[in-house]
Amino acid sequence: MLRLGVDLGGTKIEVAVLDAAGQFVFRERLPTPQGNYAGTVEAIAGLVHRAETVVGAVDSIGIGTPGAISPRSGLIKNANSVVLNDKPLKQAIEARLNRSVAMANDANCLALSEAHDGAAAGATSVFAVILGTGVGGALVFNGQLIGGHNAIAGEWGHNPLPWPMHDELPAPPCWCGKFGCTEQWLSGPAFERDYAQAAGRSLSGAGIITQAQAGDAAAMAVLNRYTHRLARALAQVINLFDPDVIVLGGGMSNVDALYADVPALWPPFVFSDAIDTRLVAPKFGDSSGVRGAAFLRS
Repeated sequence: MLRLGVDLGGTKIEVAVLDAAGQFVFRERLPTPQGNYAGTVEAIAGLVHRAETVVGAVDSIGIGTPGAISPRSGLIKNANSVVLNDKPLKQAIEARLNRSVAMANDANCLALSEAHDGAAAGATSVFAVILGTGVGGALVFNGQLIGGHNAIAGEWGHNPLPWPMHDELPAPPCWCGKFGCTEQWLSGPAFERDYAQAAGRSLSGAGIITQAQAGDAAAMAVLNRYTHRLARALAQVINLFDPDVIVLGGGMSNVDALYADVPALWPPFVFSDAIDTRLVAPKFGDSSGVRGAAFLRS
């Protein structure tokens, strides 16, 4: 059996084909066409066709996307890649490929991959986090995704950052129309924006981390602010869901310092005398989402 997964992100689209043992037999990435809905549909279709040219016909196709499919309208909602919102993305891709596909939120795909045989394997309750172009989350309990009645379970990125500090007010606007959303503090672009405002110059997220490791004061301060904000935001998740494991995904999950520093900072904000929740890196790195997409069933 060959399973094909597509991870549609804000900056890249990845396709992968897994064999019956869950091993990669094909992988390819390309940049996401920015602000171009039709171009995004065509890019996904092109990746699928190229994969099948190499490995042959696949048995299933799953796609992880920003946002979610509205149970009411069948259209995409809540995507930080706003060009997708209110569009029939699943139907358009099915028409382009002339076959059915499964589609789920990208954080759900991360959660499926890591709870199945990844860093959270064997845990009863898992909260999976996307810290990328946007901020998302997903819940798994007893191996099952908790999608929620409105298809928004785990969407912590559009709750306000809790316990704001004085220098975090007034809260910044979010593309969703509200102010102070966690996504505006913890996404990759937010991290880069904080550095640009503090240092007066722009650097990539990876560049900021390199500067922080080299002892650059501005970069260290930005990373410390990010870590404290993430600790507060995840403390709120622990207070609500109390998971066994929190697994990070997205570009910011590559920051090694988070896994020791964040749990050290969250105790004052967690309503418990002891916190045994584990914060872990994804076993499958930034390909966990595409693996989880391949596990979806149409």
